[in-house]
Amino acid sequence: MAGAGLVQVAPRLPGAGAAWLLAASCVAALGALLRLRQGGARACAAAALGLCAGLLNAGAQAQWRLDDALADEHHDAVSRVVLRIAELPDGDDRGQRFLAELAEPAAPGIPFRIQVAWQAAPGASPGLPALLPGQVWRMALVLRRPHGLLNPAGPDAEGRCFARGVRAVGTVRGQPRLLADRPWATPGVAIARARHHVREGLRAALGEHRYAPVLIALAIGDQAGVAREDWRLFNRSGITHLVSISGMHVTSIAAIAGLLVAGAWRRARWRGAGLAEYAPARVAGGAAAAAVALLYCLLAGWGVPARRTFFMLSVVLAASVSRLPVSADRVLACAAAAVVALDPWAPTAPGFWLSFGAVAILLRIADAPFDAEAGWRTRWAARFAQAARLQLMVTLGLTPLLAFLVRQVSLGSPLANAVAIPAVTFVVTPLALLCAALSIVPGAECLAALAGRAGLHAFDLTMAPVAWVGNAEWASIPVAAAPWPWLALAVAGMAWALQVRGWPGRRLGWACMLPLLFWRPDRPEPGYWRMSALDVGQGSAILVETASQALLFDAGPRHYGGGDAGERVIAPFLQARGIRQLDVLVLSHADMDHVGGARAVLAAVPVLRSHASFDVEAFLRRDAAVWPDAGAAATAPPRDMRRCRRGERWEADGVTFTFLHPARESRGPEEDRNADSCVLRVEGARHSLLLTGDVSVAQERELAAAGLPATDVVLAPHHGSASSSGRELVAATAAGHAIAQVGHLNRFRHPARAVEQRWIRAGAAFWRSDRNGAVMAQSGPAGLEVWAQREQGRRYWHGR
Repeated sequence: MAGAGLVQVAPRLPGAGAAWLLAASCVAALGALLRLRQGGARACAAAALGLCAGLLNAGAQAQWRLDDALADEHHDAVSRVVLRIAELPDGDDRGQRFLAELAEPAAPGIPFRIQVAWQAAPGASPGLPALLPGQVWRMALVLRRPHGLLNPAGPDAEGRCFARGVRAVGTVRGQPRLLADRPWATPGVAIARARHHVREGLRAALGEHRYAPVLIALAIGDQAGVAREDWRLFNRSGITHLVSISGMHVTSIAAIAGLLVAGAWRRARWRGAGLAEYAPARVAGGAAAAAVALLYCLLAGWGVPARRTFFMLSVVLAASVSRLPVSADRVLACAAAAVVALDPWAPTAPGFWLSFGAVAILLRIADAPFDAEAGWRTRWAARFAQAARLQLMVTLGLTPLLAFLVRQVSLGSPLANAVAIPAVTFVVTPLALLCAALSIVPGAECLAALAGRAGLHAFDLTMAPVAWVGNAEWASIPVAAAPWPWLALAVAGMAWALQVRGWPGRRLGWACMLPLLFWRPDRPEPGYWRMSALDVGQGSAILVETASQALLFDAGPRHYGGGDAGERVIAPFLQARGIRQLDVLVLSHADMDHVGGARAVLAAVPVLRSHASFDVEAFLRRDAAVWPDAGAAATAPPRDMRRCRRGERWEADGVTFTFLHPARESRGPEEDRNADSCVLRVEGARHSLLLTGDVSVAQERELAAAGLPATDVVLAPHHGSASSSGRELVAATAAGHAIAQVGHLNRFRHPARAVEQRWIRAGAAFWRSDRNGAVMAQSGPAGLEVWAQREQGRRYWHGR
């Protein structure tokens, strides 16, 4: 695990020389392990062997995947390929997304696995055809390399694609042609086809109920249909772990199969002799349990919890058959090693650590003493107390991981899980599995619908108290993104606190979590500032921090496919920075690439004062009417809403903020809103910053004529378009750094090549969010430091 983890945090892969060195180290460590007899030396040799083997295995698989890259000549170009749908498609008759594999050899430089997006033409009827795993299509695709937004403490979409083996994304052009249907082409395709039939049967049985996707997730692990608002509720109440295939599901089904086969094996005879004389019933039952567990895990999508459970069962069954004693912690370690050996990218997923962490805690505390001689009332009270203690310990034990990985700690989790765990485990999940089984039996549709309705009703009743907990203000607390040493301290303290009774200072271990939970990032000293130009795609969002205040300039774009940068980027970044309120929100102008995330930002944090070139209150009402599903949480408008006007200024912590534009009220919606953009200058003790919105050359000339002073960092106006960043602005600012916030391969082709060269020729370092990710600037007594997230947080899969 350590070897694979080290590879996944490396900025580049080791070369061939390092690979040969690792191979030689593995051979040397294996030889030492076979020769040594002393426990300490053998343990060191085993650890060295595991580390080198993990590094070598993960590095080799990563290099093979890197070699399967999209060539430059096919990037952002149309390619004609023959593809086979490899996994469950996701979408409807207006748009589908699916993972496909090359069914026939393609031109050199086209990867084997491609994520395809197929949108129906506007107004087309009847829409897209039914897509099934195993279908072979001839398609014309615009292929691009996977690319995602990259911000500090944010998700890495490129990393997720790389972990899935997706080395290109394609958009369908023209009309694809169905060539064949091969549901048995590969074992993976056959499993995906079986999952598709089960999903369709479940959808028919469950109907359009709100929680129908939840029961589908419980049955086959397909979580694509669960609504974002439901995920928010599950996260706040701490029951997210229940909305997936858990180890208990797999273990229960495998145990039932094993017991049935073992019982039948003891009674069955062959040629006058009992089958138990040929092989023990324990072995037959164990083999059946392993086979059923494997089949169900494959049907459930082969996720990390399912893989963990299968390998744990395999180790236990192997130990039982061979009569070798094995401890619970070694079973868990062997399962983790197997998961990582097959999938070296598993440790990059939070679910890996949460799944193995929860089981490790359960194994550590589940052996609490129970008084079997007491009366039945005392026994039930003791069982209840033991269950409550177990739930509390699991919640506390997972707190460090949740705080570090999810940056949220659910205070209502013990209450919500006390209701949800027994209900979902013993009622909802069995009914979901029964519905899935009946839905594929011919003639059993009515019984499947009956089981499905019962499961939905049970989940409705379960969600009544869970929703009350999840919607309460005290349900969860946000946590800032702390450095990893504080996580190590918290985990060590948790392990110390979970030791047996009598362990010295055992309860003091919980105090080691406090630095992680209450950590806050360093803020600038008085007179200085920190700027974060976030990577929000084709839009704008800049956070400026002083010693005690925070200002957000613009709120990023809204995407017509759903979601916005305020919800997906800005709110999580504010949480990671430990910012609980915005002192000032500036919305430069009313274009949706600058204000699309405003409602989500206002729902996430309170805003004391806003400045805009338009009526913010009217905009919020209109936006809520046009996009009623966006920003489901209640949105509180800023307490003080003002227009930005030239000459208005204020000071915060020794830093002066001054509006340089516009000079008058908005010209109205029929005129150019870009020309009314708010332009804000931030001036500290030694360095200055200019935030420009979407002003064009005409407004830049006005600013230069009014005596625009030199500036250290400039946000290139209008994303670096050809109609902005004129010679007057470039010469007047004499900036050392210019930043263009642009979307990857945007249709406007921002920034213009001439604009980029103009800034560079003037002596500025030119930063682009599509290439550099988020760009940060820190003004301090020691000078001005500017850096980019794609370089600071670089991984070997970035860029190609």
